[in-house]
Amino acid sequence: MPTKKISSETGNAALDLAIDTIKIGKQALVFANTKRSAEKVAEDIAHKIKTNDKKLADLGNSALKALSTPTKQCERLSRCVKKGIAFHHAGLVAKQRELIEDNFRLGNIKIICATPTLAAGIDLPAFRTILKDLRRYTSRGMALIPVLEYLQMSGRAGRPKYDKFGEAIIAAATENDKKKLHETYILGIPEDIYSKLAVEPVLRTYILSLIAVNFVNTKKNILDFFGKTFWAYQFMDMEKLSLIIDKMLDLLNGWEFIQYQKDDFMDADKIDNSNVKSTLLGKRVAELYIDPLTAYFFTACFRNASDKQTNEFSFLQMICHTLEIRPLLRTGVKEQEKVQEHLLKFSSLLLEKEPSMHEPEYEDFINSIKTAMMLQEWINEKDEQYLLDQFNIRPGELRNKLNIADWLLYCSEEISRILHYQYLRKELVKLRLRLKHGIKEELLPLVRIEGIGRVRARKLFTNKIKDLKALKNTNITTLSQILGGKVALSVKKQIGQETKEIPKGKRKGQLSLEKY
Repeated sequence: MPTKKISSETGNAALDLAIDTIKIGKQALVFANTKRSAEKVAEDIAHKIKTNDKKLADLGNSALKALSTPTKQCERLSRCVKKGIAFHHAGLVAKQRELIEDNFRLGNIKIICATPTLAAGIDLPAFRTILKDLRRYTSRGMALIPVLEYLQMSGRAGRPKYDKFGEAIIAAATENDKKKLHETYILGIPEDIYSKLAVEPVLRTYILSLIAVNFVNTKKNILDFFGKTFWAYQFMDMEKLSLIIDKMLDLLNGWEFIQYQKDDFMDADKIDNSNVKSTLLGKRVAELYIDPLTAYFFTACFRNASDKQTNEFSFLQMICHTLEIRPLLRTGVKEQEKVQEHLLKFSSLLLEKEPSMHEPEYEDFINSIKTAMMLQEWINEKDEQYLLDQFNIRPGELRNKLNIADWLLYCSEEISRILHYQYLRKELVKLRLRLKHGIKEELLPLVRIEGIGRVRARKLFTNKIKDLKALKNTNITTLSQILGGKVALSVKKQIGQETKEIPKGKRKGQLSLEKY
């Protein structure tokens, strides 16, 4: 592959390459290793662009208004988009990501500065990919990314339906770096691909699913099935593979998700051929596609809940201490005291035993407390900017956590229903609604109405309109002053009070109420 040397006037190779791309009438993706770095590069490029394009100004305003209350991140993105530049990462909400991708395809946005997540599965008309950072922070410090990941990012350049060829450029600081990166990536061999079935959460999930749908019904069937997989092909040791599957079956049986139909005294050969089927709980767990370990953890928490007082934090911490919601918010050194104080305040309400500070799982436990604190602030009506400032969680990341939390709460609802914990199920249903809308419990009656979210519900409550009865007793003029005319009309219609605008000639904005 030929190499191309481009001199840097500013000392920032990625910036100069991006400006050069715009000058030749092309588009580029700039890959950075962190969200913060992607935002910084986008801002640096935007500062070099001089334009007053109205279409871009409108796009910038759309990016700004993607949230009901814009954050500083929204403002930063808006300023960049007005120059035809954008940053793209998981911290943006879906509306902002779609706006950026769509307008890059249309040619309105010329440069996207992104984290590597954009490299997977998105076809964009980028003539160049500029790889600013090929090192990433790991548990062992900064390390070079895999060759496969480099190829994935490079492959975004020169897509067949957009260009005849493309350029993938690595930004190297020195000649020594250039030589090393050339040997590692340009001449490097991609890493081997390994089966994901070797990961325990995946394996136990698939085994339970296969049994639940009655695709396999004996241990022999299960071994025969997995013996034909890519995992077995790579593993090349069926005896050891059989032991791993035995371990998974013992766990599922102990957790009461499956059961054997066998005699008390049965030899090993007969056990291999005895029927195995899922329990009612196991079948529902498989349908929910949740890790059986998480489901078992929920059942253990529910049993503990029967002996103690609970509140919303009890269940928020429960769902935050699962594999599904990772990565958790990390607790920094400066935050330890604050998180420990919160833990002390709610320790008697937790549904699991706090591990010892010297145990390896303690770090995850503390991070689950911090993540639950963030969700608790959300349901106490703190906005996205507050959460960004206090927990360093961006709006897009918040939405992702809320979606996973909603799914986990639904799973816990279903498990509590099957286990006949009806009183807990009511609390979980209530918490799920609060999490969806980001509200205190007092606003629940109001958000059931379409068009009423956390902000409008709080306005109504502040004006002493606290439930449907109060809404019905509020005249349309007062309601329109609080919510606006269109929303007020919609609300009255939903609660069975049809309304219509009064005849022309009367004061503009005045409305009359007519019950049918």
